[in-house]
Amino acid sequence: MIRILYRPPDGSFRTDLTVDDLPVCLAEPDGLLWLDLSGVPSGEAEPLLLGVFDFHPLAIDDALQENHTPKLDNWGSYLYLVFRTIVLGPTLAGEEIEAPELDVFLGENYLVTYHAPSFEPLDRVWETTQLDERHLTEGPDHVLYRLVDEIATDDAHALERIDQALDEIEIEIFRRAKTTTLESIFDLKRALLRLRRYLGPQRGVLSQLARDDFPMIDPTDRIFFRDVYDHLVRLTDLTDSLRDLVAGAMETYLSVTNNRMNDVMKTLTIITTLFM
Repeated sequence: MIRILYRPPDGSFRTDLTVDDLPVCLAEPDGLLWLDLSGVPSGEAEPLLLGVFDFHPLAIDDALQENHTPKLDNWGSYLYLVFRTIVLGPTLAGEEIEAPELDVFLGENYLVTYHAPSFEPLDRVWETTQLDERHLTEGPDHVLYRLVDEIATDDAHALERIDQALDEIEIEIFRRAKTTTLESIFDLKRALLRLRRYLGPQRGVLSQLARDDFPMIDPTDRIFFRDVYDHLVRLTDLTDSLRDLVAGAMETYLSVTNNRMNDVMKTLTIITTLFM
């Protein structure tokens, strides 16, 4: 699905434009163009990114291959950025953990996003900008800030769910550990490892946006990126703390299991002795 949101200099945004209207929108330096490519096949997206926006083929190739860690590439007149977010399934099982990728091209008067059919943080920002035009008055870099802020919010919610699940597992260990308890611990460990793998590079990207001098980032907006960076620092520290707690839960599980096994062996020894 191709979605286009355009705000001309007069301030009244439009969503009824087509791909053929993009060159005219790009020619207006004071306008704001947001092109969102949601689940668009690479064969359809590549000619658009190359022919209309004249992005470098290497940047386009990176965007069309969803297997990158968060990063920032400066191509002079635009930035190419990659972000990730963690999506947990209902039961936090290992096979339900996903990390969808968001590829972004940021110019001085446009924002191009490319992602899989479902990327909830972006969908929320897209709906919000249409409800309140003020979100578009501060330029595409501010829209990017809102995107990364929503991604950080989702990551925080994922960590909250993991924290709650860990509390339930600890209670379960002391009450009556089951065979599925160890599987749940490994699922939490896997989720935290995957989240930590993306939080570190993503924090580095936000650090660059907050401190480096890019022409497409307004100096007044750097403080907003710095705020998201601070959030990611706290999330990284929380992830490390939860990993230590998960390791402690695993040791406690093994200790409790061994103690129960020893009690069983003592009981069997007493019974065997009496029979003898």
